[in-house]
Order: sequence, then C-alpha cells, then structure tokens
Amino acid sequence: MLQGDCTELMPQIKDVNFKFDMIFADPPYFLSNGGISVQSGKVVCVDKGDWDKGGSPEYMKEFNHKWLSCCRDLLKDNGTIWISGTYHNIFSVATELTELGFRILNCVTWAKSNPPPNISCRFFTYSTEFVLWARKSPKKPHYFNYELMRAINEGKQMTDVWSLPAIAPWEKSCGKHPTQKPLSLLTRIILASTKDNAWILDPFSGSSTTGIAANLTNRRFLGIEQEQEFIDISIKRREELEDNKIRGNYRKKLNDLQVAKKFISQEADLSFVEDEEIDLPF
Repeated sequence: MLQGDCTELMPQIKDVNFKFDMIFADPPYFLSNGGISVQSGKVVCVDKGDWDKGGSPEYMKEFNHKWLSCCRDLLKDNGTIWISGTYHNIFSVATELTELGFRILNCVTWAKSNPPPNISCRFFTYSTEFVLWARKSPKKPHYFNYELMRAINEGKQMTDVWSLPAIAPWEKSCGKHPTQKPLSLLTRIILASTKDNAWILDPFSGSSTTGIAANLTNRRFLGIEQEQEFIDISIKRREELEDNKIRGNYRKKLNDLQVAKKFISQEADLSFVEDEEIDLPF
C-alpha cells in the first residue's frame, strides 16, 4: 500500500520503469450530491465524502484524463484496465480511454441481485453498475481466460451481464468503505484477465478489495489510497487472511474460485481434492 494522491505517486512508479499486468480502478463517481438511499432498512444519505462530490463536465474530463494517463504509463503493452462506474462518470471515462488510445473491449453490466429499494417510487430502481474493460494497445493481444469464464458460466459463453450480489456482511468484518465492491466481482475480473503471479494495481484502493481478491487468487498487488482510515481497514483485512480458517472460508464463499479450482485440477488431469493435498496456484 502507498498513501497519497495516485496522480502524484504513479509518475514515481513510472520513473523506476515498473509495469503492471492489470489495473482495476474504482474512481469517484461524482454522485455525492445530498441524495438518499436505504441501507439495512434505514434511510441514509448517499454522500461518500468530499472526494466524491460532483464537478463540472470540464473538471471531470480533466480529472479522468489525468489519472488514466498515469495508468496507461504503468500498463504493460499487453495489459488491460478495468474501471467501475455509473452513468454519473462512466461516459466521461469511456471518452478519455478512447482519446488516450485504449481499445475498449467490453462494458460489463453488474446486475446486483440485492439492490437497495427505490424510496421515491418516481423512477426505476437503480440495480446496476458498469465496468469498462480496455486494453492498452488496439493491436497488441491481451490475455483472456475464455475457457475458465465459460466453465464458471456452466459451459456457456459468458456474456457482459453479470448477476452478482453487493457486499455481504462477512466482507465487512474489519470495517466498511462507503463504495466497497464485492469480492465476487473482483475475483471474476482477476481470474478473467490475468495469469498466476500477475502484478495488479489499484490507484483508488479504498479498503483493498482488489488486494484481497489478488491474494486469494495468487496474484501480486499494489494499492494507492489517500485516507488513513481505509488503509487501516486494508491492513486488518490482509492480516485476517493469515488465519487459514478464514482464508479457507473466503474461498468457499466465492463460487468462481471453487469452479477455477476444479477447472485447474481437470486441466492437470488430477482428481479434485482439498487444498492441502494438492499444489494448486491458489
């Protein structure tokens, strides 16, 4: 973990000529404008913090261009980047990706199986977020584990609509980030687009869900976060994984990891047994 502004720290990483296989970014959505929602049956304000307050279209364009430029410098030529968002920010992000020379591969729709209710009853209930997937070079091939994604989808091609739940209580055992993503989402993204031991960067790391998912899948991780509160949660979450029972329970709760485990065993022409009896990558 590095503490600070990602647009200031990423150029320093560039100076040492280090490149990443994949980047996941959960940038500000710019939706903290005094709105309300429902959590655990209670009406709550959706404001996340000053860092998420909306700005002008010009400000959003400049902000997205700046951090995406830094990310581009740190990606390997065959690397890919995933960026989450809603309609508040995702169109601006897509425009900057195109202007910077990325090739957008997919716009994945994350359909939440347990969205909060619409308390105003004046429009459709918000139940989705989007995740853009793009590669650095339009012509340089990227890595995609098509066969594993097909296995996870019961032998059928996986589409760009993923039905996954929002974060569960067990994912908040060390505290909660206001925009925390579920491990199921990050695990799938990592398994789909990286190989074992790949290096993954998250420039808006928050409580480090990306890092926990990377650890569970035997990848390496660097996170950047400004707020000490969320760095403290990240450290606690990582230390929690030192308990083999907790680590094992996490893996059992993540369906994609269970399928991947069987998939790798079959590729190696081995019978499916417990972790301690077989040398699997995770």
